[in-house]
Amino acid sequence: MKPTSMKTCVTRSRFTMVGLPVLVFLWTIKGAFPAHSHWKPTWPSYRVPVVVPQLTVNLDKPQFDAEAKLEVVSPCGPSCHKSSPLPTYEEVKDYLSYETLYSNGSRTETEVGIYIITGGNTGGQSRSRRKRQIYGYDTRFSIFGKDFLLNYPFSTSVKLSTGCTGTLVAEKHVLTAAHCIHDGKSYVKGAKKLRVGFLRPRLKDGSKGANVSSSPDPHKMKFQWIRVKRTHVPKGWIKGNANDIGMDYDYALLELKKPHKRKFMKIGVSPTAKQLPGGRIHFSGYDNDRPGNLVYRFCDVRDETYDLLYQQCDAQPGASGSGVYVRMWKRQNNKWERKIIGIFSGHQWVDTNGSPQDFNVAVRITPLKYAQICYWITGNYQHCRDG
Repeated sequence: MKPTSMKTCVTRSRFTMVGLPVLVFLWTIKGAFPAHSHWKPTWPSYRVPVVVPQLTVNLDKPQFDAEAKLEVVSPCGPSCHKSSPLPTYEEVKDYLSYETLYSNGSRTETEVGIYIITGGNTGGQSRSRRKRQIYGYDTRFSIFGKDFLLNYPFSTSVKLSTGCTGTLVAEKHVLTAAHCIHDGKSYVKGAKKLRVGFLRPRLKDGSKGANVSSSPDPHKMKFQWIRVKRTHVPKGWIKGNANDIGMDYDYALLELKKPHKRKFMKIGVSPTAKQLPGGRIHFSGYDNDRPGNLVYRFCDVRDETYDLLYQQCDAQPGASGSGVYVRMWKRQNNKWERKIIGIFSGHQWVDTNGSPQDFNVAVRITPLKYAQICYWITGNYQHCRDG
């Protein structure tokens, strides 16, 4: 279901438009503490709001004149973001409105409405610095061999033709960072013919390729590319910048022209740092200092805001757009489950009382962002009630 007006997409008796203080209360308090599971870190349950389109208009074709940058650098750190005033309800709606870019170069802008279901189920310039974003010893692991690269969860990591990383989150959808395709003012040059690369075994010389599983060289891999059909970017990224609210909305969803036929990783609402197993996060990406390698890492979360996670995972440009995930117990299904809870964005150089400090930052999937991304994937808000 893809409603084009509020008459077709919601029933007023079931939805209530609420002000920001109530929204903040619901988003932060509900699910803030997991049920007692003794020894199992358990996925919290959240009351996910509804984000649905209200009005879509056509825009002029973009110029595709921006240079692709593989990271976002910002001097605005945790205290800076924490001290920023809370956005109003109208501002949040504006930030969650989005542009859609199509493969033929056309684009649209869609305004959204935000609702809480009242009935039914609940469910500046950067400082010059060293290029390496490595903290102490390099703790990254290159993943070799098709037995690892083609198996879950590493197989969910894909490479964008603009140089970034993405993560498979549905049969035809890839989650990545917005800055990989848009610099906040214009689409990057490579976004016009954007492709997504999947690592495949390289066939031995002379093989027909009819039976890939019996003839690949296990030591050599290559990328198979699929074109992107359309791309969604939130207006919060396009309207903002890394020093303001833009960093909070550095995410985008890509829809492929055909299914990828791989196991994907579901998205989920980001728990608080203290709820994460061991306080750690994990992600894999195609760091540009290790060409052709998929690089895995994990590390502790050092700080957080409502929209961002600050950590010091070793990373290089090229890993931007990687899906940040954790593995926790899903009580409803009685099993362990990995979910994407954020998108790795890039580096931040922070002055703390005159003392410079490095952070790498990931955009958290909040209840609102979950509702938005889920709707982009499914086209039906009723499928987006369980974060």
